[in-house]
Amino acid sequence: MHVLIIGAAGGIGVRLAKALTQNGDTSTGIFRNPDHHDRVEAAGATPLIGDLIHDSVDELASKMTGHDAVVFSAGAHGTGQDQTTLIDGKGLEKAARAAAQAGALRFVLISAYPEAAANPAGISEGYAHYLRTKKGAEVYLTGTDLDWIVVRPGHLLDEPGDGLVSAGPALMEQDVRRDNVAAFIIAALHNPDLSRSIVELTDGTTPVADAVAAVAASVGPRR
Repeated sequence: MHVLIIGAAGGIGVRLAKALTQNGDTSTGIFRNPDHHDRVEAAGATPLIGDLIHDSVDELASKMTGHDAVVFSAGAHGTGQDQTTLIDGKGLEKAARAAAQAGALRFVLISAYPEAAANPAGISEGYAHYLRTKKGAEVYLTGTDLDWIVVRPGHLLDEPGDGLVSAGPALMEQDVRRDNVAAFIIAALHNPDLSRSIVELTDGTTPVADAVAAVAASVGPRR
């Protein structure tokens, strides 16, 4: 499988590129900052400069052409609410339109647990805006004709993964290692029965392939 990773220099993106290579897949990694070229290349992805804010849908589609799937792991990463809107929100919308145009119909969005958005007491307005923006991105993506999967990881950790997770349409938020998120995404991409589903993901006790199969069976056919 040939996968385009948007946000390939990020914590999940780098791990995903490495895991795809180990799985026998190939990837192209899109990133904005030219300084991240070597980081993306070292992870095993073909580096490709791209900008969700400034690239047109046509330009993004040309970069997606020839790929089997798109994984959207980009984010503004605390650079301000305006950037969050343009990257996590409008950027997702632009990427989804580009994927449809390019025929890269398998599309995974790395999102966030939504509970804090409904009750923002104790969190910053910037983080509340991020959660609202992610929710809006989910609403947009789930309204498209793409073969989408929304993955909502729990609190992200950098410790090495063990390939064991809990996954389902509704889980209590707990920790999840970024390596385990990457492994889950790969297993999901390779299981066509998991389609057009929202999945919450934490560390757990179930091997990722089994977790993907169980979620696919629980949601049933969508088409």
